[in-house]
Amino acid sequence: MPKDAILVVEDDEDIRQLLRYTLESAGYTVVEAEEGEDALGKARRHRPVLILLDLMLPGMDGFEICRELKKNPETAKTPVVMLTARGEEVDRIVGLELGAEDYVVKPFSPREILLRLKNILRRSQPSAPSRQLWRRGGLAVDMDAHRAEVDGEEVQLTATEFKLLAELIRSQGRVQTRDQLLNSVWGYEFDGYARTVDTHVRRLRQKLGSYSGLVETVRGVGYRFKEQA
Repeated sequence: MPKDAILVVEDDEDIRQLLRYTLESAGYTVVEAEEGEDALGKARRHRPVLILLDLMLPGMDGFEICRELKKNPETAKTPVVMLTARGEEVDRIVGLELGAEDYVVKPFSPREILLRLKNILRRSQPSAPSRQLWRRGGLAVDMDAHRAEVDGEEVQLTATEFKLLAELIRSQGRVQTRDQLLNSVWGYEFDGYARTVDTHVRRLRQKLGSYSGLVETVRGVGYRFKEQA
């Protein structure tokens, strides 16, 4: 299977055809699944670079599939983008809490889908060789290798979580608004997606453990990485 394969998990045939046409026109290879067990099997066999996952599926829903993907070491680091027709924001936030990189609300435009995918895949690529090591106490961040350690133990960060941490570190001491972070980390600005930033910050703090306090909330504005005293 080519390295640029994308797994589309969607039970609506019309939407699958639209996604297949959109992705193949952009040069990607598409693997399709209509339900949970098939999706999990194909994710393990084909090792796609990204998974587009519908939330409302027969049997095992998108939440359960995402949870299983993130539990399995073979698929845990594969970026997941959720497709949802649900209007409740809480459903989208739950998806992000489970480890999804992003979500797209139906109906969506092909341009938006491609923009999201390209930015996520770009974040997943290794940075240019320019060894940058950052350390404060027991928190160590290797900007080149996309690795972070807390007290000597590697922290399993998604590509988006790592880029968010790196962006905050680079601008430490300065407040970054949610819109600025959406633009610099996610690469887009869409109304209604500021909560995506909040959810990823919450996930990042959980993984930083005792160093979570380095990421400060500036009420009504955004976030700031604490400067070294």
